[in-house]
Amino acid sequence: MGSRIITLQRQARELGRLRTGYTDTSGTRPRPVRSTTWIATSHSAEYCEAAAGIWGGTVEKWKPLGAGAEQYRVITDAPAIDAILPPGDPLAQYYEAWSRSGCARRCDGETELLSDSSCLCVQDWGQDWHKVAGPRDGACQMTTRLGVILPDMPDMGAWRVETHSYYSASEIAAAVDLLKGQLGTAAMVPVRLRIEPRTRVSGGKTKQFPVVTLGLRGATAGQVMSGQIPTAEVAAPAGQAPAVGAADTPAELPAAPARDWLADLQQLTTADEVRALYRECAQAGQMTADLSHAMKEHADLMAQAARGSYRPDADRRPEAEMPTDETPAPAPVPVDEGAQVDGLWMQCMSATPDDWSTQDLVEAYAARHGGELPDDATAALLTGFLKAIKAGQVAKPGEQAPAESGDAVPF
Repeated sequence: MGSRIITLQRQARELGRLRTGYTDTSGTRPRPVRSTTWIATSHSAEYCEAAAGIWGGTVEKWKPLGAGAEQYRVITDAPAIDAILPPGDPLAQYYEAWSRSGCARRCDGETELLSDSSCLCVQDWGQDWHKVAGPRDGACQMTTRLGVILPDMPDMGAWRVETHSYYSASEIAAAVDLLKGQLGTAAMVPVRLRIEPRTRVSGGKTKQFPVVTLGLRGATAGQVMSGQIPTAEVAAPAGQAPAVGAADTPAELPAAPARDWLADLQQLTTADEVRALYRECAQAGQMTADLSHAMKEHADLMAQAARGSYRPDADRRPEAEMPTDETPAPAPVPVDEGAQVDGLWMQCMSATPDDWSTQDLVEAYAARHGGELPDDATAALLTGFLKAIKAGQVAKPGEQAPAESGDAVPF
């Protein structure tokens, strides 16, 4: 292999952009319009024609506001698009202010990078500047740019997704950091980009707005946490042979470790929890006669304990007769609660049906926890919520949860 310039930063060619809105110029004044489906724009008509063939829509000539060159645009029929996160860090986020001459400010929240000074918006409007000032006042705007590969599109290069949403900025950053942190920066991760409608009530007013979300595709949260996510694969077009040297069959990934149902059983303290675990195990197709017998015995013991007729320490010897270990116990290993909570929330998202949105999951959590939002959830609460989802005890907002059937559990 040839040499490379060590100090040269390499990046994929930008083929086009994925947008969530456009400007309506049919009236007397330009009017911004939010779209519920993806809009693809590019300098190449070929790319937009390919996008229209895949996701629907009509290709048209389009000129962005300002001095930009004429391009092509297609307003697709697709609210969700399959994509791949490329190697490296595909995400860039800044507070930015633009003028006719270009970018006037670019800040990371503490330092304005173009002038190498402290945040100018904080100086002008205080720490809560984003609540009292906006772009019309000369303040910066939160900007998130994500580079993705579209596996169904022609050519090699990246497509840029740009959004100014606070919710998108927070959620996309969390998803990218979790995926790249678990799988490594060199991984190519299959994802799905979705324009998701959201509703927010503030000051007695209901606001509806779209949010760009980034979800995992073709894998589970458990595979991500164990580092066993399938490699992103792109099928060859019909009628074309695979590339020279390509393997006849993809390499098999090691199977995810089997769940230790008995270990989970020992952590349960009520008969109802045992019944929920039984249903979960049966639905997973992993129930055996030995497991069923162990769960029944454990449920009986927990029921006796609830009635006060069973004492777990009845057969224990007095403390004086118990053997002692002079070796001090090792110090507990600190647990990153934030990372654990993020991982559990990703598992909750993966456990819900395909027709659920992130907003549906947030509302379902709030309904089950007295109006509290997942932002304030602990690992213990999310663990219980995840078990309830898998047991079919959490209904989509607006629907009634299925009644628990005692006939399915033989105890």
